[in-house]
Amino acid sequence: MKKVIMICVLGAMSLFADPATIIKTKCASCHGANMEKVALGKSAVVNKMSASEIEEALKGYKAKTLNKHGLGGTMWGQAGALSDADIAEIAKYITTNLNK
Repeated sequence: MKKVIMICVLGAMSLFADPATIIKTKCASCHGANMEKVALGKSAVVNKMSASEIEEALKGYKAKTLNKHGLGGTMWGQAGALSDADIAEIAKYITTNLNK
């Protein structure tokens, strides 16, 4: 019973992941704290993209159908665990809170 409760708690935590925390832990090392960097010298600057462009890219990486700039292998791992709600929140957070 304790295992089931713990799994439910951990699952619920991932459903309500804070976009700032996701960006800090999954994105900032390559894209910068404000998503201002050209990751690995190849990517677009994310904070210059629209929310719909960010969502489309993250969903493509999550589905492993996008390999833009040859960064698919890296991004597939980063986006793979994100829910569609996480992706929407990340896109909204970047476009409303980070420097452009």
